[in-house]
Amino acid sequence: MITNVDLQTKLKNLPDEPGVYIMYDADGNILYVGKAKVLKNRVRQYFHASTNKSEKVLAMLSHVADFRYIITASETDALSLENTLIKKHTPPYNILLKDDKQYPYIKVNLSADFPKFTSTRKLQKDKYKYFGPITQGGAKSFLEILGSVFPTVTCNNNFNKLPKNFRPCLNYHIGRCCAPCIGKVTKEEYRKIVNRAVAFLSGDDSEVREVLQAKMMAASEKMQYEQALTYKRYLQLIDKISQQRIVVLNKFVDYDMFAVASNGKNCVVNHTMIRGGKVIFSDNTAVSDAGLDEAQTLASFLAEYCEMVKLCGEIYVNVELPDSEGLAELIKDKTGVKTQIYCPKLQDKKRLVDMSYRNAVEYLTKSQTAIDKKYNTTHGAVLQLKELLHLKKLPTRVECYDISNVQGVDKVASMVVFTNGQKDASQYRRFRIKTVEGANDFASMKEVLTRRFERMKQDDGVFGKTPDLIVVDGGLGQLEYARQAMEECGVEVQLVSLAKREELVYTLGTNEPTFLPRNSYALNLLINIRDESHRFAITYFRKLHNRNSIKSVLQDVEGIGEKRRIELHRKFKSMDNLREATVDEIAETKGMTRPTAEKLYKWLHQED
Repeated sequence: MITNVDLQTKLKNLPDEPGVYIMYDADGNILYVGKAKVLKNRVRQYFHASTNKSEKVLAMLSHVADFRYIITASETDALSLENTLIKKHTPPYNILLKDDKQYPYIKVNLSADFPKFTSTRKLQKDKYKYFGPITQGGAKSFLEILGSVFPTVTCNNNFNKLPKNFRPCLNYHIGRCCAPCIGKVTKEEYRKIVNRAVAFLSGDDSEVREVLQAKMMAASEKMQYEQALTYKRYLQLIDKISQQRIVVLNKFVDYDMFAVASNGKNCVVNHTMIRGGKVIFSDNTAVSDAGLDEAQTLASFLAEYCEMVKLCGEIYVNVELPDSEGLAELIKDKTGVKTQIYCPKLQDKKRLVDMSYRNAVEYLTKSQTAIDKKYNTTHGAVLQLKELLHLKKLPTRVECYDISNVQGVDKVASMVVFTNGQKDASQYRRFRIKTVEGANDFASMKEVLTRRFERMKQDDGVFGKTPDLIVVDGGLGQLEYARQAMEECGVEVQLVSLAKREELVYTLGTNEPTFLPRNSYALNLLINIRDESHRFAITYFRKLHNRNSIKSVLQDVEGIGEKRRIELHRKFKSMDNLREATVDEIAETKGMTRPTAEKLYKWLHQED
């Protein structure tokens, strides 16, 4: 029961209208965002003693100090607003699906004169037709198979603007393109090839098998054994895919089945995809959600998941959703796919939903330890970090910075981001140090954070959202320069530093380090983000250093001007590769002559 008088009063005054409610902790951090058909009924359930609550809900309620709500015109509007607020604030107790879960697809624009097949992991509302998800072999293997059997274009040339003496690329000469660029096929003939490729991607693999089998035998007879092995690998991949396509219906139908299973502590959603009357895909996702029931969890999941996988027009679920029509409308707005959501009770569709539910239950049962570990190392670690370091704000978004250089040359910095304890690679940024002379890591750190804070003040979105916590790699020195940058910019952000070796954590306001337990999830999170920032900085430094090394080292070599340095770098990439090159290889570089190549080779090996 609630003892807070203000909360009791707010609960009594909740409206009988649809809307969104937001749970806050004592420091004003958003813990959870939910939607309700009737705000009064839904929110009161969280605090009513007689309501059965899962461990996840009880854990959240132990931190709740306040709530607010926003009234909407309808439950559909509430669902849309809930989804928007979740993406904006990334609350720790909501479902937060990451893009790295996405499977690849193959897409093609069938309205083009000469359609091209490409791979993508990003689904959009556009003119393309998508095939997938591809769970075996990867999109690259599928594109290789397509090129071997259906020779279609891979270039981006505009065939209407090519010169008269244009020559086709290598793909034409090796039989992987039919060269419409030089009129080897008409639009009608090319369209027939594309239609056959589309039939293969839609599940008809008979022609592909026949062609690949013939190519494999022909290559073997010519003793081209590596090529024959490649065709054999393609055939094995198709066999593996075919084994997954279990016939389940006598109808050529497309369905998406979703089932949610919960044990009160953890929750799993299974997605079983049926295309052309066959099961082609089944995947389980462990989700973290503090909703009061499975229907609420599944609705929130679908609102996020629809942007990650191409859904069809019919969705079937194992629980009645409170506003299936509103959810279908939201999916349409997000993806352009008009769909309907049902909870079947009888016959084949019920049997398929039950199959999806059994998969979810099995995964939940057998993967309990793994699910617990993932929660502890992500959401749990974030909560623990706040408690152990006595942070005012929940560190939902953590940014970590590291400096990399060799004796002050090619100085760079990295910014990596973890959201709710997980890598958020799309938010990573990298810097070239502009104002610092020599190898001064302290000043370099100050410059980078000053640039970051100025961008934050401008709210231009280049660096993403405002961080809840900034971690700098180093000890008190790095932390002091970070503090100076923050104060000079007139902003306020939680700052800590993590020193190497002893893994000591320094915070503002004290010179004494904080010792986090060695086996704590909070310390492991800090170590992981520090190591990731170091990796990202080193990777950028090496790329920049290799790019600059040839240009800088060869600056004083007689006969090697700016143009030749650029061409040498373009060909050899690094000084190590250039030193290993022969005179002939150097001479073949654009703009080089044989005498100059011999002179450069001698200069490169003068110490040998």
